[in-house]
Amino acid sequence: MSDFSSALAVSASGLRAQSQRLLHISENISNADTPGYRRKVIPFEVERGPSGETLVRAGRVRLDPAQPQNIYDPSHPLADENGYYRGSNVDLMIEIADAREAQRSYEANLKMFEQTRAMSAALLDLLRR
Repeated sequence: MSDFSSALAVSASGLRAQSQRLLHISENISNADTPGYRRKVIPFEVERGPSGETLVRAGRVRLDPAQPQNIYDPSHPLADENGYYRGSNVDLMIEIADAREAQRSYEANLKMFEQTRAMSAALLDLLRR
């Protein structure tokens, strides 16, 4: 595999991993007010490509071990005899920060992909002359 193909494979693996991360972040944000919902976290794992390049992939989804907050609302249908029910353990500030980080990383990988493609096209143009 050429250096251009390796660079494309590396950036494509980053794009896939960050898109998976964004998917789970958006799930967390949409379920922030769902009682009993636990935040999903996705780790990244390293793998070797066919030519030995180091690729990244999204690992198995894990649930955040932080305890959901107890919310006092005696009128809520899930409230216990003391008037508390379990909310979610999603912190919107953390999710927004993670989403920005994932977006920036996705954009960086996309820029690398576009640059590699442009360089290979320029090389082919030079070779045709």
